[in-house]
Amino acid sequence: MLDQIHLLAAVTVLGVLEQAYFFLQVIYARRTFGISPPKISGPPEFERIFRAQVNSSEYFPLFLAVLWLAGLFFHQGLAAALGLLYLYARYCYFMGYRASSSERLTPIYFSAGVLWVLIAAAALGILHFFLSHYLGLNILQVLAV
Repeated sequence: MLDQIHLLAAVTVLGVLEQAYFFLQVIYARRTFGISPPKISGPPEFERIFRAQVNSSEYFPLFLAVLWLAGLFFHQGLAAALGLLYLYARYCYFMGYRASSSERLTPIYFSAGVLWVLIAAAALGILHFFLSHYLGLNILQVLAV
């Protein structure tokens, strides 16, 4: 069974490490700018780092859910590759936002696109499972004819 989920597990661990890196960046920014919790406002440099981390953590559960669903029901390799693309786009988003609010736009749109592809793969995989398991209809065979 592990050979069917090892790529998904590796991408998950990388995602958790990326989130930890983002959290650490906020801690360092708090120290640099002298902003103690629970304050979330300060110089624009701090606020951009804080918002980038919060936005990334807000999307992380959605990413994990569709990564695993797409990997289990559609194709592990494709889901893992898309997961790596998503994590790279999120890293570019974080670094871009840290530099300037306008530098976040291209990476956020790209990561959203990757997320939509993962959602589509998960939905198609689940649909295929239900159709074949409960109705005995294999849509891949029907489409091939």
